[in-house]
Amino acid sequence: MTANDSRPTRVGSNTQLVRAGHNPFDFHGFVNPPTVRASTVLFPDAGTMEAHGQKYTYGTRGTPTTDALCTAINELEGAAGTILLPSGLAAVTVTFLAYLAAGDHALIVDSVYGNVRRFCDTVLTRFGIEVEYYDPSLGAEIETLFKPNTRLVHLEAPGSNTFEMQDIPAIAAVAHRHDAVVTMDNTWATPLYFRPLDFGVDVSIQASTKYPAGHADILMGTASANARRWRRLKHVHGELGICGAPDDAYQVLRGLRTMGVRLERHQKSALAIAEWLEARDDVARILYPALPSFPDHDIWKRDFKGASGVLSFVLAVAPGRDFKVRAQGFLNGLSLFGLGYSWGGFQSLALHVDLDDRRVLRAPNEGPVIRLHIGLEDIDDLKADLARGFDAAG
Repeated sequence: MTANDSRPTRVGSNTQLVRAGHNPFDFHGFVNPPTVRASTVLFPDAGTMEAHGQKYTYGTRGTPTTDALCTAINELEGAAGTILLPSGLAAVTVTFLAYLAAGDHALIVDSVYGNVRRFCDTVLTRFGIEVEYYDPSLGAEIETLFKPNTRLVHLEAPGSNTFEMQDIPAIAAVAHRHDAVVTMDNTWATPLYFRPLDFGVDVSIQASTKYPAGHADILMGTASANARRWRRLKHVHGELGICGAPDDAYQVLRGLRTMGVRLERHQKSALAIAEWLEARDDVARILYPALPSFPDHDIWKRDFKGASGVLSFVLAVAPGRDFKVRAQGFLNGLSLFGLGYSWGGFQSLALHVDLDDRRVLRAPNEGPVIRLHIGLEDIDDLKADLARGFDAAG
């Protein structure tokens, strides 16, 4: 019996994060798996080489380091298999390319990440794929948008920047009746707070850049498929040769160990900031699913186990005032909140959201939308910094 054999089969999420994907006694007892960098892999003889008769054959097909991360993500997602990509955007785009072909029709939620929309409107359309955007509020009613050639439905919940929730089980049930693949960007919640495959999604996608890595210094994405859809995703991934690097996989795996405790802090602080913002006269509304006043709060509460640290608010602007000037005044008044893209790291971030690319949804008209990532700083310090921003914008 090895030391690994005595581990309990059912454990809490933080215990799972600490242990997932790596048995130290497979590597002489070292707590962290070694970083194995590889392009060429040698074979013992010509017959083994011809048959690819060993576990590792070439660096693009995985190393023990990337396999350790994939195994951990499979466990967290409840997936049959996971591929690693160099970014979250690549995780979405490679997944789309795996299941779509010329002449197909794809339904993409209108609150999708902006760079995914640009990929759809340029690359997919150039390949002869018809892209249609749908309102995230559609549940089973999405069936009216299906065509005989609808092959894929993409969800993102909460939606980028404005955080609309989706009735994921209802949409998945409709899509499967039409034999369409259901994909979902689950970066905001991570599989700790929502497991898409348990709700009918076929491929769960994460930007590991965010919470799994957690330190604003790694780019990586994962796509995790159920048993029915895994083989095709794996096959296309291998054909494209777009893979995550072992050094980055090592860093993500290390960040994964503390993701649970970090998310607890992000959630607690974000909810406190959201409640504080809601009480201010210079805020028109808060966009955060965990807030009871949010329109889609009931869906979030029904399906999700928690919330992360990303939210938006609408800065109240008097009629006739310039939205951009007011937003930039607010941002320039901040000192603790960094002005930068992405989120999921330890530092709080802020930016002015551009919603001009929306096709179906209407952007809030009370003022500019400011997105915040609430980091790990002390809540009172963040409130004071936001207050300075409001004063500067006033």
